Amino acid sequence: MSFIRKVVTENAPYYVDQKEIVSVVRNLFGGHYDDIERLLRVFGNGQIEGRYFAAPLEWFERERGLEEKNLLYIEQAVRMGSNAVKRCLEEAGVDKGEIDAFVFVSSSGMSTPTIDARIMNELHLPSHIKRLPLWGLGCAGGASGMSRAHDYCTAYPDAKVLVLCLELCSLTFQRSNTSKSNLIATSLFADGAACALVTGKNDRTAGSGFFIRETQSTLMRDSEDVMGWDVKDEGLHVVFSRDIPKIIENWLKPNVDLFLNKIGKTSADIMHFVAHPGGKKVLAAYEKSLGIAKEKTDISRNVLAQYGNMSSPTVLFVLKDFMEKNPKSGEEGLLTALGPGFSSEMLWLEWGEAGS
Repeated sequence: MSFIRKVVTENAPYYVDQKEIVSVVRNLFGGHYDDIERLLRVFGNGQIEGRYFAAPLEWFERERGLEEKNLLYIEQAVRMGSNAVKRCLEEAGVDKGEIDAFVFVSSSGMSTPTIDARIMNELHLPSHIKRLPLWGLGCAGGASGMSRAHDYCTAYPDAKVLVLCLELCSLTFQRSNTSKSNLIATSLFADGAACALVTGKNDRTAGSGFFIRETQSTLMRDSEDVMGWDVKDEGLHVVFSRDIPKIIENWLKPNVDLFLNKIGKTSADIMHFVAHPGGKKVLAAYEKSLGIAKEKTDISRNVLAQYGNMSSPTVLFVLKDFMEKNPKSGEEGLLTALGPGFSSEMLWLEWGEAGS
């Protein structure tokens, strides 16, 4: 058992209204499509109002190479990540010397040493912290990072673990890629960071939060072409199958049922549905496949509207909003996210008081 003590979020520096993005995309791609206005409807249909980016909108109007994009990724990731970690520790009332492990999750840029090492230097964190950088998990990364922190705290019940999820998806934008997949990704993806503090059962500090009772990881065999990146000379090119909502409808429910049966629960026990909002159609597929009432995805929809799909941090934005509503003791829920592989990560949560 482990305990989610705190979650904080960090926005990228530049907020852009969705209508402004449509104008730029129309100028960039309009000459390549006879039906550009019809295609641009995806920006409105997705119900995203605005997003945060790591660079101003005009930065994306010129072609950028992989090196330039990645240097900006490192610079902004260290800045945003350091802010998120610092605030998480301060708001949780935990000294940096108490941290035992640091899980860093990202899939939108590359750095060796990894960003967590750079943040440790920036914030003068203890040099003996166990580092667990995770790359390539995409949208499932937030849930996966929390699961791995749970595993660590189960093995080491005295531990305090930081989980930092950080993505700068906008920097993967391919100006010369006129595919519809790139257009859809451009309508959805955004930048952001979230940091959580997860502690083991021996932490007696008082406070409310979600206990992580159990987790499940699942990989769909031979599904590499559903979601991910193709790495090319210009950078990361999105792989984004149009069949994702249909896959969710057909594959998710048996997977969820397997997890619930394993822990002696049913779908009726899901009071709080903490879902990564991959997009409007993904949330609709959740509701249809699991028979979940639409109001249970309201928080996920609100996060999608305000921030877009930030990949791995997004589910922690959703989790933070759930925690701020201060559920009643004993209320339970499912945290879930889907990502490349094709894969899913699920955590069973129960609200309660630590230290009691």
